[in-house]
Amino acid sequence: MTEKVSVLPVIMAGGSGSRLWPLSRAGFPKQFLILSGDSSLFQQAAQRINGLDSPEFRVQAPLVVGNSEHRFLALEQLHEIQVEPGSIVLEPMGRNTAPAVTLAALYALEQGADPVMVVTPADQTVADLAVFTTALQQAVRVAAHGSLVVLGITPDRPETGYGYIRSEPDAGAQASAARVTQFVEKPDLATAERYVADGHYHWNSGMFVLRASVWLQALETFRPDIARATRHAWAGRQIDARFVRPDREAFAAVPSESVDYAVMEHCPGSDFDIRMVPLNAGWNDLGAWDAVWQVASKDAQGNSAVGDVMLQDSRNTLVHATSRLVSTLGVDDLVVIETPDAVLVADRNRSQDVKKIVSRLDTATRSEHALHRKVHRPWGWYDSIDMGPRFQVKRIMVHPGASLSLQMHHHRAEHWIVVSGTAEVTCGQRKMLLTENQSTYIPLGEVHRLANPGKVELEIIEIQSGSYLGEDDIVRFEDTYGRTS
Repeated sequence: MTEKVSVLPVIMAGGSGSRLWPLSRAGFPKQFLILSGDSSLFQQAAQRINGLDSPEFRVQAPLVVGNSEHRFLALEQLHEIQVEPGSIVLEPMGRNTAPAVTLAALYALEQGADPVMVVTPADQTVADLAVFTTALQQAVRVAAHGSLVVLGITPDRPETGYGYIRSEPDAGAQASAARVTQFVEKPDLATAERYVADGHYHWNSGMFVLRASVWLQALETFRPDIARATRHAWAGRQIDARFVRPDREAFAAVPSESVDYAVMEHCPGSDFDIRMVPLNAGWNDLGAWDAVWQVASKDAQGNSAVGDVMLQDSRNTLVHATSRLVSTLGVDDLVVIETPDAVLVADRNRSQDVKKIVSRLDTATRSEHALHRKVHRPWGWYDSIDMGPRFQVKRIMVHPGASLSLQMHHHRAEHWIVVSGTAEVTCGQRKMLLTENQSTYIPLGEVHRLANPGKVELEIIEIQSGSYLGEDDIVRFEDTYGRTS
């Protein structure tokens, strides 16, 4: 009986999605948004991988590699779809995809095997799951023999926003996958038209299939500095339940580089066999708002609308409203994205440039590039519904059984009013239970905690008053989520 091929799905969830601002923010990036279908892009990626299971493969629980700030968001979304990860490797800061894949490979080899890693970004959509699964299974079979395999998307238009892969058919032992001869950068329109007409070029999907040991061998051949620095960060890792944390100081010294630049572009003509399996399954990486418009349902005039939207004499326009009515009149080829604290109006054909606005917001030290008005936390969320000189009003929701940290503030006092559910309030030496319509006062400088001991969500209104109301005015004494000061 042939031994089953061990397969480790690796979900790369560390992107920032700046071109999908203002819906995508650094604190809640696009992979965790619902942009297509009824689940987030991250959840869709995890569900697609489940389709790999077959009699010839032994598919492990998925490994997630992502940003430390999103750890509870990732875990919560996986629980929502009943997918249990093997582990979640937390990058202290972004270092692009090559170090992320290296962390995954080091994790894989430490489990006592050399699995075929199926590396997929967490921010893509695929329309035809059956075709996708067939292509991915074929890639696993090829990679099991030592090849590096990339999934190449069959182009249906001269796209300038993607890199391309050039390949040639091969009659050798790995003839089921084309031999990659070149990776090329994002082209101009004339070059993209030539690539599509040529027939030997595919879009680079960013999905790779390869054995963990083969990746490390290739990285040590072409970028030994990345391999060495990442191994050093991995050696100093800490493990906290499902979370694996590489050493922060060591990881900061890892060169930032993509998989393509670090390894893949060097493989053609080298000792490493690199192959491509074509994929024609309605793939889209939703890299910008124009891509979201392309996959969205549209009316007879080519408009796509989400939320409370009224369109009049408009064509080929995407409108996404989250908190109020948005209307358009007599417009063509626009993107209009409304959130409670920011609105984007852009030429749909220039949606790749939205990241320039995000960069300006960052440079101006504004918060809109990083956080929504509604901010998700591991215990629930808060929504800053009003603010003025020396006061701020928030809606706060706490999950059943969850609690905020035991904390105090130097510059503000707080009033809490229970809207629904039951609140367990610690205030100094006192502990009390509050129910609907009851309230309490937390004096400035008092040690306090809010918890939900019930089985339903707790919602309160919090009114802050004081000389400084920033989120950094928190001294944490105890915290379930490892955030003590």
